[in-house]
Amino acid sequence: MLQIELQQVSKRYRYEWILRKMDYRFSDMGSYAILGHNGSGKSTLMQLLSGFLSPSSGKVVFSLKDKVLDINSVYKHVSFAAPYTELIEELTLEESVQFHQNFKPLISGMTTATVLDLLKLPQSARQKPVQFFSSGMKQRLKLALAFLSDTPVLLLDEPTITLDREGVAWYGHLLEQYALGKRLVVIASNVEEDLAGCQERVDILQYK
Repeated sequence: MLQIELQQVSKRYRYEWILRKMDYRFSDMGSYAILGHNGSGKSTLMQLLSGFLSPSSGKVVFSLKDKVLDINSVYKHVSFAAPYTELIEELTLEESVQFHQNFKPLISGMTTATVLDLLKLPQSARQKPVQFFSSGMKQRLKLALAFLSDTPVLLLDEPTITLDREGVAWYGHLLEQYALGKRLVVIASNVEEDLAGCQERVDILQYK
């Protein structure tokens, strides 16, 4: 399975250092909570872990079965959901789920129909363009696509920030059913409910 190791990783934007000399290993099948106040760099760290960002110095090493992955192939092994990630808003809900499978297969036993059922959105939403969804509906779709993709790594940044109470309970079910103990899970949040079941806690302020 997949491990992510940060070796003396630092990241800065212009003259501001977001992270400094972070050494840390995120191990296969582990579950990690990334903690820190708003603006502390949690999202930057999550994007480094996804392979989307490169460090200013140091290395992020992705290893699958002890073999180092080329950075250009990392996206195939990582599912990432965050409020700032984009959806193709011209697609309908059903089209979005189908389109996603062109890039990442669903976990065994999942089909477009079962994903739509698990979303627990109104039947009328299935043929509606995503651009007309509320922020909570969009977040449900992002989370479902991340949880239900067949990848060894799941990264979640502020997963319940736009969800109502029913949505938070729905997220907790997905976390228990499809994530914890089944893959490497990293969650960045200051909301305790988001972090339920995380075995390790990483305070990003230690790396300032």
